[in-house]
Amino acid sequence: MDHLFSWKGSNLPPKAGRLLVSEPFLDDLFFKRSVVLLTDHQTDGSFGVILNKPSGLKFHEVVEGFPKLKAPIYLGGPVNTGSLFFIHRFGEKISGSQPIIPGLYWGGNINDVITLLGSEKNISRNIKFFLGYSGWVERQLDGELKRQSWVITDTRTEEVMNTPHKTMWTKIVKSLGKEYEIWTRFPTNPQLN
Repeated sequence: MDHLFSWKGSNLPPKAGRLLVSEPFLDDLFFKRSVVLLTDHQTDGSFGVILNKPSGLKFHEVVEGFPKLKAPIYLGGPVNTGSLFFIHRFGEKISGSQPIIPGLYWGGNINDVITLLGSEKNISRNIKFFLGYSGWVERQLDGELKRQSWVITDTRTEEVMNTPHKTMWTKIVKSLGKEYEIWTRFPTNPQLN
């Protein structure tokens, strides 16, 4: 894509626990104005979930046989959309979970999640579910970064878990500094301007 603007990009390399923030004109069904949490980044590829794209479905509408939970399910990305993934703040209460950043974990034993559904209050504030994930093969993300499709930033658990999805992209873009704040004023579809 030819950019209508230029920006210096991020000096941060991709790694687990960092966010990929899409440039404002990235025209992709999944990634348009998206915020992706990288949960893994290795030399052979990267893996993450889109934090700000709700599917419109609730957990109990998708997963049969589980206790009723009104937690939303987000579109994690275009890969493996028939599978459910999750991030959470429960740490060792969910065996097999992997730390991403302090206080935030990826995956784990789904039976432990079922147990927590019956015993934890406010569970939906401490866990987010995703249909599918975002994946990049070796060097694919590097190419997208060179084309300035993404800017990389650090994050905190509270930002990931508590920022409303409707304002997440705008809030994080504004936090990147004045040179990025203009992104929030670009129309969603520049051809309609």
